Amino acid sequence: MTVDRFLHCGTRAVEAEPVRLSAGPLSADFVNGNLRTIRHGGTEVLRAIAYIVRDRDWGTYEPALTDLVIDQGADAFSVGYTASCTGPGGSRLAFRAIIKGCSDGRLVFDVNALAESDFETNRCGFCILHPISGLAGSPVTVEHTDGSVVATKLPDLIDPWQPFKDLRAITHEVRLGISAECRMDGDIFEMEDQRNWSDASYKTYVRPLALPWPYVLPAGETNRQTISLRIAGNGKPPAVAEASGAVRVTLGEPGPALPDVGVIVYPGDVETVLANLSALGMLGPQQLLFHYDPTRGHGLDALRAFARLAGVYPARTTLECVVACSGDLDAELSDIAGLVRRAGLRLDAIAVSPSVDRQSTPPGSAWPPCPPLEDVYAAARRAFPDIRLGGGMFSYFTELNRKRVPAGLLDFVTHCTCPIVHAADDLSVMQSLEALPFITRSARAIFGDKPYRIGPSTIAMRQNPYGGATKDNPQGQRIAMANRDPRHNGLFAAAWTIGYAVGVASAGLEMLTLSGFTGPFGVLAASGEPTVEGSPRPIFQAIKGLCELAGLAHISAKTSDKTRIAALAGRSTSGETIVWLANLTANDVPVDASALGQGHLVMSPYAIIRIG
Repeated sequence: MTVDRFLHCGTRAVEAEPVRLSAGPLSADFVNGNLRTIRHGGTEVLRAIAYIVRDRDWGTYEPALTDLVIDQGADAFSVGYTASCTGPGGSRLAFRAIIKGCSDGRLVFDVNALAESDFETNRCGFCILHPISGLAGSPVTVEHTDGSVVATKLPDLIDPWQPFKDLRAITHEVRLGISAECRMDGDIFEMEDQRNWSDASYKTYVRPLALPWPYVLPAGETNRQTISLRIAGNGKPPAVAEASGAVRVTLGEPGPALPDVGVIVYPGDVETVLANLSALGMLGPQQLLFHYDPTRGHGLDALRAFARLAGVYPARTTLECVVACSGDLDAELSDIAGLVRRAGLRLDAIAVSPSVDRQSTPPGSAWPPCPPLEDVYAAARRAFPDIRLGGGMFSYFTELNRKRVPAGLLDFVTHCTCPIVHAADDLSVMQSLEALPFITRSARAIFGDKPYRIGPSTIAMRQNPYGGATKDNPQGQRIAMANRDPRHNGLFAAAWTIGYAVGVASAGLEMLTLSGFTGPFGVLAASGEPTVEGSPRPIFQAIKGLCELAGLAHISAKTSDKTRIAALAGRSTSGETIVWLANLTANDVPVDASALGQGHLVMSPYAIIRIG
């Protein structure tokens, strides 16, 4: 079992098993002090109700639970516990939580918090997650803190800001004849569209982002918040699909060509890449994305290193170029162009973005000084007149959605995603794949048919737009905003990568970058891993498969349960069809692949297989 854990997730640490709470048709999973997957009659009502304490960099504390008591009755359940968080300098916050659920559809989560000393935080309170599957764009009733009630809808396209503010309650239809009211007391709540960050949820949270943060909870001051869920109506329970049944895979019609696949290369990676050229050739990426950041000391030596690699590997090249924007733009971009020429670096494209745009500007915050993007792009075009020019955000779709670039001046737009901005448990990371079609559809609504690239997008976070830095992770834990993630080393990353490609396949991307070649985002193992340093990680096979599919016509592939099995198919001009399947779960999953000529098979946890 120890070997399997490492093989699956790159770590021997096991996530806490959820405790299933049930009261008649109401059920919820209790995990680390919070509730996940709250269902009624088998239908997901809320994705989570969680009491969250965040630090000044938006990192999430893992409170220590004591005095835990769980009482499961025939028609009701209750949970009680005490917890505490220790901040910088020994500051401490303690809280008492009580959870009660009844078979009549009522659920209450109540928390009393006490700051034992002045406690600094960016957020302390409840987060409520509404799922997006089946709810995006659907009607809801919103009650505000002044008592007014408004009939409206959840956003369909991703809202860059907060769709709802000053919230007291939200009511939505669970299924025909059944509604759920979620009432929030004890603070001012507002909702953000978490699909911006590739979370598969709408998040209602405290406190308004327009208020200052970080803020201090004064010593000796208590804060009580309560979330009350009331599910009511006379609707019939839905027919429940057998979760252990075989997942059927079917193929549909051809669509746009599948994208080129890129790998990100940093200056410090080049020597390792050059020493492993045969592995790079076996991987077969169509594009090399070179990261260049003068604000972090990159200069002529970095460009010369890139030139050496571009000279020996036949792929298209793009320079991901951070622009300091600290003075004359023409001088800055011309200097970079001069260094590129001196280095002898062959480029097919350059993507530029002001350094300041790597930091997020949350709602209510002042935008930092930055030259107009029209001027930045014009200077880049003058400095690099003979290659394609891209722009967008080197951070996430969030920032691109909030600062929509003048795409008419560009040859392509680009952005990244990261699944561990808010949560880092296995379930949340895999659920992030649900948000990808919404991201690409929203991007297309903004930028039309402009050529579109995504990446580098990896499980680990390469930069933190929301705080001072990414989180170091020397122990290889599952933590949000970490610059290394253990699952990148395991089968989990391979399955997630195929699932990611499935999620964006219909968008008609021209390039997709989901890994580096070496380092914490790479396809080759590093020291300290169970495989030999420099040997392929499991993600290697997934990226190689995507490289082989590049340019083929995308064939829509449907599965009867896309939460368990993802399917990606491409068809060559000669009529050959290749299908990649990925098991997105930690369990064996039976698959009915008879439509693919394979009959029935069983896929092991996080396995990926090629058919055709």
